Amino acid sequence: MLKKPYILAELGEHAIICNFLRRTGYAPGRKTRKESEVLFAIIGGSGLTQLSTLEVERREVARTPYGEPSGALIFGRLAGCEVVFLARHGYGHTIVPHRVNYRANIWALKAAGVGSVVSVASVGGIRPDCAPGALIVPDQILDYTWGRAHTFFDGADALVRHIDFTHPYDEGMRRRILDKAREAGEEVIDGAVYAATQGPRLETAAEIDRLERDGADVVGMTGMPEAALARELELPYAAINVVANYAAGRETSMQGVHFEQLEQVLQEAMLRVRNVLARLCQS
Repeated sequence: MLKKPYILAELGEHAIICNFLRRTGYAPGRKTRKESEVLFAIIGGSGLTQLSTLEVERREVARTPYGEPSGALIFGRLAGCEVVFLARHGYGHTIVPHRVNYRANIWALKAAGVGSVVSVASVGGIRPDCAPGALIVPDQILDYTWGRAHTFFDGADALVRHIDFTHPYDEGMRRRILDKAREAGEEVIDGAVYAATQGPRLETAAEIDRLERDGADVVGMTGMPEAALARELELPYAAINVVANYAAGRETSMQGVHFEQLEQVLQEAMLRVRNVLARLCQS
């Protein structure tokens, strides 16, 4: 319990978050990397439960105030750059979207000294050009999830803090991903509205119609609260969406989603994602 109230105007945003981190067990001074090295994290979703191009150096089982993350943090080097990899759904892909411990995942990465996060996630395409196999760097989010632990600032003695979420993805990170993807010769779509649904079932055609009316371009199940939690801990966060299929009631999914086609699409697209990630490591 705090001994005295903390007022935003007196301490400022950064002081408040640091104070909160210390109270709940994170030591900002603890580093797992050399100060001269650039460390970023990759959170892999469906289709990227492991990063074969990563030169693994060690695995660390993290403990957080919010329970256990989806799996051990894998530290290694990618194209000469030190990175941390975490499989969002577990390394056996056993954790359904609404059961992912998003708070533990983001907390563990922050505690590991990570400077930024790149999320990789498969999505369904709603907008016509968001076709299977397309790589997208989204710029906005619509949140339709419910019942998920969506904030660190919760509980009897928690600080009340409102984050600015006007632009949910870090623009500097977005631009870097886009630039490096083009340098790597990979075509990417700049900007899309990501609709986060509860899952684990896919959506009905009528639900996709509603999402389209709301302005959604792609649909997935894991973008929230992950992005908001990263913002709460001041971790620059951006995403690479891989379109696995057209959303329900669209194009080839007009009569239903054909699961047998998804694996091949994801396998081919993830090769391109790995190429982008490797280029992202280069200055």
